Amino acid sequence: MNSRLIAARTLVNVLEKGQSLTTSLDYTLASVENPKDKAFIQAVCYGVCRYYQRLQFIIQQLTDKPIKDAEIYALALVGLYQIIDMRVKPHAAVCETVAAAHKKTWAKPLINALLRRYLREQESINTLADTTAISKYCHPQWLLTQLQKDWEDVESIVQANNALPPMILRVNQQKTSRQAYLQTLADLTIDAEAVDLCESAIWLKQPVNVTSLPLFDAGWISVQDTAAQLAADFLAPQTGQRVLDLCAAPAGKTAHLLETQAEIECIAVDIDVERMKRSALNLSRLNLSAELIVGDATRPQDWWDGRLFDRILVDAPCSGLGVIRRHPDIKILRRETDLAQLQALQSSILEAAWRMLAPEGVLLYATCSVLKCENESQIAHFLGRHGDAQELPLLAVNSNYPNPAQHGWQILTGWQNCDGFYYAKLCKKT
Repeated sequence: MNSRLIAARTLVNVLEKGQSLTTSLDYTLASVENPKDKAFIQAVCYGVCRYYQRLQFIIQQLTDKPIKDAEIYALALVGLYQIIDMRVKPHAAVCETVAAAHKKTWAKPLINALLRRYLREQESINTLADTTAISKYCHPQWLLTQLQKDWEDVESIVQANNALPPMILRVNQQKTSRQAYLQTLADLTIDAEAVDLCESAIWLKQPVNVTSLPLFDAGWISVQDTAAQLAADFLAPQTGQRVLDLCAAPAGKTAHLLETQAEIECIAVDIDVERMKRSALNLSRLNLSAELIVGDATRPQDWWDGRLFDRILVDAPCSGLGVIRRHPDIKILRRETDLAQLQALQSSILEAAWRMLAPEGVLLYATCSVLKCENESQIAHFLGRHGDAQELPLLAVNSNYPNPAQHGWQILTGWQNCDGFYYAKLCKKT
């Protein structure tokens, strides 16, 4: 099947059915055997999602009336993205995209005319697209408004959201040291460097298939953004402690906690059965062991044995607005109305977790969001409700960091190449 048609059908699952891009690609790429075709389809789909609001605006300028056929609309997006941002010759982009509509012959002249008109008028159309914030910044208006409400330098955040994400490795320090693995990469002429902010993090200058990296199967390394790796340092479990990771799947932070301190009793809980299966596979590859429980974090009475925990990580469900550069479909799928529901869920999980924390125990609240309503405001309200909660300082390896939050630490997307992330550390007073 034409790779552009596969890309279009993948995008229809996102735009029309509300599927995540990851889920849709897992399904549509299963039947594609050629690695180059897979890479092309993936690049097109991620690119269209990354620049969707701009591409949508351009199509509106090029058509007299909306394209009602979802597949043909997606093909138009695919064709435009190739012309604008890929190393595809314009003639090939037009011809191959038109050919992808082979069973819908009525649509071929439409796609051909649309793409060729853009080639003729792209300078003026691009200038027009820069006149509205939605198409200029490739973000929905509600999200721009939220960011403007919270932060002064919105442009830096949206630029980071639209950039390609870095590939960051986490070295399993139970297996090897970071310096030793850097030397292993250097011996293979793989360009990489240590990340100052976190002692376990390595930045690969050129992303590669992780399974091709040395000793990946042996559990020496995992892929995890620097900001996410800070959770283990901040929670700092000690030998013999009982540790709970809530909303844990797919167990990236669980694994890092065990890599940091193997001699703990670690319980990981998540409500998603399939993601917990992935958690088990991830821990198995790393030769790590934790008790995995499928359960609702807001209802510990259904799975908790009543024994208090010394350390709790609440990896809270959130809007994901700090990881847009990794999941650009968030800009399409997330709605402003989701925020109130997420805040209520986060609050419920915090309350349930606090009841399971031992006196003098430590709870670390984490999200991959950059919105105050999910982060510092959430913690401020929690502290207001709990006189037995004391906020603790957060110190990274490189402690000279900016912190725009009044409670906890807000990492804004792109700072030191990090995803957008938030942490707050609380101690239960006796």
